[in-house]
Amino acid sequence: MTTNKNNLIGRPFDDLVSFFQGIGEKKYRAKQLMDWLYHRSIFDFDSMTDLNKDLRQYLDQNYSLHIPMSTKKERSFDGTIKWMIDQGGSQAIEAVYIPEKNRGTLCVSSQIGCLIDCPFCATGHQGFNRNLSSAEIIGQVLLAKQDLQNEFKRDDLITNIVFMGMGEPLANFSETVRATKILTDPNGFNISRRRVTISTSGLVPQIIKLADHVNVSLAISLHAPFDDLRDELVPINRIHPIESLLSACWFYAKKQNLKTVTFEYTLLKNVNDLREHAKQLAKLLKNRPAKVNLIPFNKFPGVVYEPTPPDQINEFRNILLESGIMAITRTTRGDDIQAACGQLSGTVNNLAKKSLRQKLKKTLN
Repeated sequence: MTTNKNNLIGRPFDDLVSFFQGIGEKKYRAKQLMDWLYHRSIFDFDSMTDLNKDLRQYLDQNYSLHIPMSTKKERSFDGTIKWMIDQGGSQAIEAVYIPEKNRGTLCVSSQIGCLIDCPFCATGHQGFNRNLSSAEIIGQVLLAKQDLQNEFKRDDLITNIVFMGMGEPLANFSETVRATKILTDPNGFNISRRRVTISTSGLVPQIIKLADHVNVSLAISLHAPFDDLRDELVPINRIHPIESLLSACWFYAKKQNLKTVTFEYTLLKNVNDLREHAKQLAKLLKNRPAKVNLIPFNKFPGVVYEPTPPDQINEFRNILLESGIMAITRTTRGDDIQAACGQLSGTVNNLAKKSLRQKLKKTLN
């Protein structure tokens, strides 16, 4: 059930301190509220017994603790879980939980749709409606945590968070940062900074700016080692080409003392998977704090690309390894429920008059 009251979920610690001081309360109330929300999973003001009765009544009358509802839940044969999450206006986003032996990764969305318009990504084919608020981003984590706890009777199954769902996180910079602060704050989810990853298609000014706001892992959707090819596969490259993108990555890594920046590379048959591509990729990343995550392409309705055969993926990877580049091949998870990398689509009421590709048409020709 939606409400017109302001939602206190999704507010970082400093924001809540200011909020409580603004209503005449002590700043320690922020810590108490976050403890109830993110450590004890209590979302009823009246149950927060270390808040005095008058404060509980005031908060209940004027504010909400709203968590989004899942309209559909799907489970893959490999244990991957995908939630379709209602965002109002007949729209929905998707979040995905990927269980592994020693960790559990939750992939969250940052926008309803995406403007970046990568042709091999299902989200880009849906258009764009709006950014998600930090409350809506954190809401995905709370929904997944509650659902997993109800099913498995454990509250520690989510160990990693990746901003790799629908949308471009750095195009929703302020809300992504607010959500990230809650994820890493000991008063919040208290997830290690290295277990939270922000993935971007390459918004260079925002990568540089990010270094002043949060210290988390960084992943780059690279997908091509040459500008002319990347212009087609990741149209934002026409604005922020590879050289400037890599410079921003090395700046972020140095400032935040990252051991590596992850470069995501989806392999498309006869498009970006040749030996010359692997050799150029190795040249770009040699002697840098970089690792490459090779991603087998996951098809979706309407896409023209085909996946690279496994033996050719291995050859590509071996070229990188022989050049001294750390490289792994991502295991496909959840593709039977359209939950694998590049397959998330949700339900989007497209309000974008033109895609990024259309806006850049003159320079792309």
